[in-house]
Parts: sequence; C-alpha cells; structure tokens
Amino acid sequence: MRMPLPLALAVLMTTTAPSASAADPTPPDVARKPHTVTAPFGASRQDDYYWLRDDAREDKAMLGYLEAENAYADALMAPLRPLQEQLYGEIVGRIKQDDSSVPYRDRGWWYYSRYESGKDYPVHARRKDAAGVDALSIQAANAKGDFNGEQVLLDLNVMAAGKGYFGVDDYEVSPDNRILAWAEDDVGRRQYTIRFRDLETGKDYPDAIPGVSANVVWADDNRTLFYVENDPETLLTVRVKKHVLGTPVAQDVLVYEEEDDSFYMGIGRTRDEKFITIGVESTVSSELRYAPAADPQAFTVLAPRQRDVEYDADHLGGRWVIRTNADGATNFKLATAPSDATSRAQWRDWLAHDPQVFIEGYELFDGFTAIAERSGGLERIRLAKLDGNGGIASQEYVAADEPAYSMGLAANPEPDSPWLRYGYTSLATPATTYELNMATGERRLLKQQPVPGYDPSKYVTERVWIEARDGVKVPVSLVYRQGFVKDGTAPLFQYAYGSYGISMDPGFNGPVVSLLDRGVVYAIAHIRGGQEMGRQWYEDGKLLRKQNTFNDFVDVTRGLVAQGYAAKDRVAAMGGSAGGLLMGAVANQAPGDYRAMVAQVPFVDVVTTMLDASIPLTTNEYDEWGNPEQKPFYDYMLSYSPYDNVAAQAYPALFVGTGLWDSQVQYWEPAKWVAKLRDVNTGTHPVLFRTNMEAGHGGKSGRFRRFREQAEYYAFVLDQLGVREAP
Repeated sequence: MRMPLPLALAVLMTTTAPSASAADPTPPDVARKPHTVTAPFGASRQDDYYWLRDDAREDKAMLGYLEAENAYADALMAPLRPLQEQLYGEIVGRIKQDDSSVPYRDRGWWYYSRYESGKDYPVHARRKDAAGVDALSIQAANAKGDFNGEQVLLDLNVMAAGKGYFGVDDYEVSPDNRILAWAEDDVGRRQYTIRFRDLETGKDYPDAIPGVSANVVWADDNRTLFYVENDPETLLTVRVKKHVLGTPVAQDVLVYEEEDDSFYMGIGRTRDEKFITIGVESTVSSELRYAPAADPQAFTVLAPRQRDVEYDADHLGGRWVIRTNADGATNFKLATAPSDATSRAQWRDWLAHDPQVFIEGYELFDGFTAIAERSGGLERIRLAKLDGNGGIASQEYVAADEPAYSMGLAANPEPDSPWLRYGYTSLATPATTYELNMATGERRLLKQQPVPGYDPSKYVTERVWIEARDGVKVPVSLVYRQGFVKDGTAPLFQYAYGSYGISMDPGFNGPVVSLLDRGVVYAIAHIRGGQEMGRQWYEDGKLLRKQNTFNDFVDVTRGLVAQGYAAKDRVAAMGGSAGGLLMGAVANQAPGDYRAMVAQVPFVDVVTTMLDASIPLTTNEYDEWGNPEQKPFYDYMLSYSPYDNVAAQAYPALFVGTGLWDSQVQYWEPAKWVAKLRDVNTGTHPVLFRTNMEAGHGGKSGRFRRFREQAEYYAFVLDQLGVREAP
C-alpha cells in the first residue's frame, strides 16, 4: 500500500504525460555527404556527416546547422519556459550571493575568494597576517562587508566585462609577495595567456605569454616564471619554458620538451619550497624532474619512466616521499628516497601496499602525514604520526557520520602547522571545512556552505549495492526527500561517469534539491572505470573491458527499479564528456530502460576521433581507450562507439549539449551523432541539441550563467518524467 507523500510534495507533484505533442516544431535536417574514414590496416567506414567538422569554426553551412538546432531547441522548450525559470530561481536562491571561501595562510598573507551579490565572477583577494587575524575573523569581516585591509588580486567581474566567456584557472604570487602571475582564457578552449601585475603599485606589466596551459611556477629570484607551452593544433602540453620579467617572450628559454605525445605535463614546487618540479604522465607511466628553486638551471630525473610504473613525489624533511604502484602495488604505496635520488633503486618502502585500500594522495607536515585513501568505496583520511626518525609512530582516522559521504584534504599550504584542514560533504550535507589539531585533538568547524532555505533534516542519503550481470557488486549513493516510499512509482535521475579512474563521490549538489523536492530520487552509480573501489575498479572499466562500464550502469538502473526505488518508465540518466560516451552507448544498448537522457559534451565518435592524432587529447589516451590503428582495439571500440552503433530503434528523449569552442570533445561529435539519430530513430520522444556558441568544455563561465543551462535540461527531464507542479 502506498503511503502518502508529505503535504508539500503532494501539492507540488502530479503525474501526467510529457508536454511533447504532434504540434511540436519539426527538427532541422542537414545534408549528407559521403566520406570514407580509413584505418591504417585497411578497414573503412562511411561517415556522411564528417563534413560538419570545421577546425576554424567558420563554415557557414555548419554554423547554420548549429543555429537551426538551437532555434529548434528554443521552440521545443518554449512551453517549459515557466518551469525553467522557476527552476533557475530555486537554484540561484540556494546560493548565498555574497559568500566567500575559507581563507588560508601562506607566506604571511591570508588568501581567499569572495563573491558580491548579483555578480557572476569571484574577487580573489588577500589580507596581511597580524594579531587577531585568522580564518574566522576574515570570514566575519567579509560577511559584514568590511574590506578594510583587503588587497584585491584579481576582480574577474571587471576583467570579464564584455566577454562571452572568461576564466582564470591558475594564479601565483611571487615568493616575495610582490608580483602576481595569472593564466586567463577568454574563449573557453583552454588556451591561456599569462599576465603579470605589480601588487605594490597595482599596475600590470606589458609581458604577455599566449598559447599556454594554466600552470605557472615562480623561481626564488621573483623574476623568473616557469610555464608550459601548448602545441597550437593538438593543445598538448609539449614544452616547459622560463620567462624573465621585462624580457621579450620570443627569447624565453626552453627548459624541457616532451617528445612522447602520449604524456601530459605539469610543473610545481615541492612542499618545502626547495625544488621546482616537472612532472609528465601518461595513463600508465610517469616521470618527475627536479631542480633547486634557488637556482633552477639543471633538472634531475627522480626515476626514469617505465611502462606500467606510475609515481608522484613531494619533498619535506630532507627526503622525497613517493606515491607509486611500483613492484605490484596496484593500489599504490608510499616510499621515501634521499634528496639527490636519481633511480628507483634508492626508494625505500614507507607505507606498505594494501590490496583493500587505495591510496589517492597525501600531504606532508613536519610531525605527521595525512593520507587520502579509499576503502569499501568510500573516502577516508589516515593520519600517520611520525617518530623522531621519520618512521610511523601511530595511525588514526578522521571520523565520518553518514553511510555515504565524501571526505578529502583541503588547502594546507604550511607544513609546520599542527592543524590539518579537510573537507566533508554528502548528498544531504553541504560542503563543510574542518581543521583538526594533531597535538590536542581539537576539531574546529571553519565553515559549512550556506544554502538559504535548505533543511538537511528533510533529506535522507543511503548507500546500496547492486549486483551486476557478472556478479560484481556496484556501490550506489542515493538521496531522496523524507517520506519517500519504495513502492516502485517514483521518478529516478541516475548519474555516472566511469572513465579515467575519476571517482564520482557523493557530495552536496544544490541544484539537485529541486529534483528531490519534486519527489525525484537521485542516484550516483559508482561504476567500473572510476576508482571508487580501488585501482582494479578502474582497470576493469577501460580498454578491452570498457563494456563493463556500460553494463554496470544499466544493471544499477534495473536493480534500483527492481528494489522499488523507481518506476520502470520514469528513469532519467545523465553523463558528461566521457560520461556522455556512457550515455550514448547505453542509449544504443538499452534504450527501453530510460525515458530521458542528458548527454553533455559527449564523447560519442570514439573511433574516428582516436584515429586522428591532430585532435587534442587523442594520443594521450591510447592507454585509456586503445589505439584503433591496431585491429583488436579498432574492432572493440567500434562495437560500442555511440555514433557507429546508432540503429533503427526507439530512443529515449535526449538532451544533448556542447560548446562550439570545446577543445576536449569537439562540437562535431555530438552534432554528427544527433544528425544520425534524426535519420534512423523510430521513436517519438524528442531529441534536443543545444550548442553554446561562446563556450568550451565546461559550458558558460560565471556562477549564474551555467545554471541557466542546468535549469533548461532539468526542465526537459522533469517534463519527460511526467513531473508537474500545481499552478
């Protein structure tokens, strides 16, 4: 017997047919032009929509098609405009508009970011350390609008004026606290320009370094900046250079060039500030170089790269601490090495490998090490206190209070501090920052994300396990509103990613509350391809085992329906980027299990993309997807590639989104996929394709503008699931 919903929900929700009807506008058609895509070993495929690719983004016919699809989307969504506006108002209403981050101290200054009411972009600022100045006092001053003593580093609202897109993804202050370097992008293609500002005078230097990644590191002389130059075509990180302020950029010295295009590259400074590092890594291998920050002329290799050996390293207390999977440590272990190490022969195990515990990262302090790890599909922080010889004297764990949660290390720039900062959140608990004193055991709440109008006691989070078709149990995080009954009638919105070993942890998501308040159950499926269950979980969801990712997602849906969490005909799904590949594969393989799907910036043309080394990210990812120039990988990728497996069948309602300037998943992949779906789809559910003409992979910039996009696809999904609101 069905128990009644709480009164508020009962008033909000009725179940009716979606608004789509025969009166809906006709979707655009686009020309088919025969084109053959060949593989080096002779295989070929026909791609009638290959012509939609235009690297310059200037072809009038292509742009006309994208605009026509946007016009169709506008017309299709017009009846849902009131719901979309209501959702947008709810989502934005849960944002404290004049909020600020938790300040952290570094080199005698407290750094933070803050927002002003009604503005899209943050203000990055700092205050000088002094008696009575700390994280709590600065937050209190910011809350009162008291900015006396504040030094503004970057006001992105001013910098973004008149631009369709703007972002600053890295900024660093010189060691003497006087000069700011930052990397900005005004297109969304993740091709950055580095600029400089004198923080004492407020004036900008004329120096500008274009075509780089968002990664800058100062040397100790406060004049030399290291940066990573991108290949202008593939956007791969290929060269480390150094720039001396006041000198021509054309004369910048080449420090290191990576010749293997399967490797990514990044730079940094060690925990003790003694070394500048250059790290390169592929899917299955890594290598680190280091040079003294005081005189970074020659870089030394910590340990030469070796296939299937990954490592990263940091330096403190006169030694390297290294996280590695060497010697069969599938879930990684920690080792140490002397400061002048040059080979793995000098490494000594420090924290042993545990096949049940995956080590994700660590932070070094003078008296202890904080280790971020995973066990049983959940995150935890291990605290290893050191003895006088650098060994481990004792270990303990930071406690958690919910069955499904996310916990991780926060900003901890000072290794001599006794305080460890960490973050905690769950699907029902807003993001919370704590600090724990390792000497006294005191725990202080620094901040919980304010969510106006939200009452966490009205929501329930749960962890369940669903058995996949091969017997493997898949963890699932759920959240729903109090009063929910597992009677098989509710709508379900299921999300997953499942690639690159990236874990989708159950953290608070303010916009999802709008779904929960309408009786929707929200689920995160922690499918293979991520690392929620350790490194093997990732290995079992890539290359020639990628099908496990898709099977897990479908089996979780069927399991949740069987257990009464949802009605079979009221399930929606969502994924983005590689998660969009997931959506495309599942739409082909199990279309009847889903009423609606959202695929954002979806990687759906797997084979063609992976055959083209000129496309950004292709060569870096042969060890993730396989190299289709080799027939076994070609055949396997072809078996699941969404674009290649579109069939004459009834598809779910689809909301497909992309950005014209996306450098990670090019716009033409979803454009071609939608065009092909329109040719053969035998169903009646709408297929909507939205292209943001001013954005890249992450969508629109600014904290409010992206919620317009989210409100649109939420309205689309709710409509398809038959969720209505009373007048």
